[in-house]
Amino acid sequence: MTGGLLLMVQARDYSAFFTSLIVHAVILVGMGLVHHQLTDNQPEVAIETIFDEERDHAEIEQVLETNLEVSENLSVTSGGMVSTNVGASTAPAVSSQKIETSESLKEPEIKINAGEITAPGDDILGQDLGVGEVTGEVGAVVEGYGSAMSRISKELIRIMREEKIMVVWLFDESGSMKDDQKEIRDNFNKIYGELGIAAKQESKTRDRDQTLLTAILSYGATVHVHTPKPTTDLKEVQDAITKIPTDETGLENMCDTVAATIDKYVLQARKTDRRLCLVVVTDESGDDGAKVEEVITRAKRAKTPIYILGRESVFGYPYARQIWRDPVYNLRHWIRINRGPETAFPEALQYDGLHGRWDAFSAGFGPYEQVRIARETGGIFFVLPGKEGELGGAGSTADRQFRFQDMKEYQPLLLSRRDYDAERSASKFRTSIWKVIATLNPHLDKQLNIRELYYPIEKKEFFEIGSKEVPKAIRAMGLLQKAVEILESVEPLRAQEKSSRWRAAYDLALAQCLAYRVRLFQYCLAMDQQAKNMPVPKEKNSNVWNVARRKKMLPPDPEQVKLTKVSPEELDKQLKKSEAQYKLVIKEHPGTPWAQRAQYELGQGFGMYFREGFRDPRYSKVGKDIKLPKL
Repeated sequence: MTGGLLLMVQARDYSAFFTSLIVHAVILVGMGLVHHQLTDNQPEVAIETIFDEERDHAEIEQVLETNLEVSENLSVTSGGMVSTNVGASTAPAVSSQKIETSESLKEPEIKINAGEITAPGDDILGQDLGVGEVTGEVGAVVEGYGSAMSRISKELIRIMREEKIMVVWLFDESGSMKDDQKEIRDNFNKIYGELGIAAKQESKTRDRDQTLLTAILSYGATVHVHTPKPTTDLKEVQDAITKIPTDETGLENMCDTVAATIDKYVLQARKTDRRLCLVVVTDESGDDGAKVEEVITRAKRAKTPIYILGRESVFGYPYARQIWRDPVYNLRHWIRINRGPETAFPEALQYDGLHGRWDAFSAGFGPYEQVRIARETGGIFFVLPGKEGELGGAGSTADRQFRFQDMKEYQPLLLSRRDYDAERSASKFRTSIWKVIATLNPHLDKQLNIRELYYPIEKKEFFEIGSKEVPKAIRAMGLLQKAVEILESVEPLRAQEKSSRWRAAYDLALAQCLAYRVRLFQYCLAMDQQAKNMPVPKEKNSNVWNVARRKKMLPPDPEQVKLTKVSPEELDKQLKKSEAQYKLVIKEHPGTPWAQRAQYELGQGFGMYFREGFRDPRYSKVGKDIKLPKL
């Protein structure tokens, strides 16, 4: 099929390029060696044409108003948590693999860590069970740290009605957290001020000496203690926050740190008849998420609620990228950080039609591990939706706060990974979507990463690079065609699917697979056109060619139609089919991340062309004069 896309390159000028493509096309198409396990019997993909037509109750989320003033009176609801889901989880503890390191088509390896986990009986469900047995909130949306601190103070007051407490604050040491740490330090008086009011109003609190003790710790690859012992001194607490270092390793071992902190302080708390509470402040999901169930088990045994002040996850994707300027040349660099996904395993494609995703669209919920920890331990995950100036990629400046009314039916399934996998595996509909997501994962299949930027400006070097990239596109089109067939085969099951999340995942994945076939076909047409014409750059300083995206499509010329059997009418038909599916996503799932992503895809279009550009030669000094940080 598309193996002939570049056969129009004039042999007398580009014989090496021509021969390379012939060999690759014959191997990939004629011999049918495009193979990737998409179904249980590992079928081979024979590419004839890329356009072959065969083929529980929502938990409550609160939006908290910004309030930086110390409250003059208290209004605290008994129980302190707004939730329709009360009771301890009965899910066993488990460790599991990350999506970027797991084998795409094998069931995840499960390591079970048995623990004492009990659930309340029917006779006490709905009552105030106390911290540690009340399911926490999955997303209290706040405008900033001031309102989050005010809410935390009310949570502490609720606990202090019955007993003294020891609060340990754990700060992420990544460089991107410096401004956040300063803001929290400046707002710490809000907690102590409101607790002072409580001491005057509550008899149980008034008679207790040193009701609140505070400790400040920070973590990266290791843990640092900044208060020699828990204190009641506000100034000592604020000074301790200023001492938090920046970790240079780039590691955020959140789960290990939380577990070690519980082990260290729970005995101290018990000796002084206090309840231990933890507050974690971070803008990343961490590097040891496989240990999430061990943390939950420890926290429940210690009856320790865990509150997390964090950022929303990237929609269906493990990573985000922060913009960093080096101090030597002031050049912009994109540094990858962990920021998701919002579910136990991704429920969206990791692929954008050319390579791994570079976007930062919000999921509307926090990272899975953090939200699950807060929920299962009776804490709260505070979503801080404010714009992040350092975040890069499409969607980084988009509206990052979705309306609760739009999102209430799309809550992530916060089971343990083991139980999540079992529930997904029991559904043919969900399993089919997962197989497509795992197969089209550029972090597992490196051949799915097609070069988009910095093609050489010189003809010979350009052909050398292009001869390696086009076969990748041909292979990817074969995988996308098979993915479309799999998704369309389970379309009758869509109406039976109860989960709005999984219906949305299906709708968007199908739209993307349809659209990405068109996009890759356009890439091949653009490559063929560039190879035949090889225009001279118009700007003197242009030193690279970049593949650019646009709405305008490149129509195949008569020779391309003859070789590919794809007419302009057929291309237009497939374009309209893709657009219709994206519009269906927007209609069926308005106001959600799926609709936001669909609108973005429609907006950037499916056309491809080569555009001249300039790449600063000083980027070549990365690793020499420029040392990239690990955020």
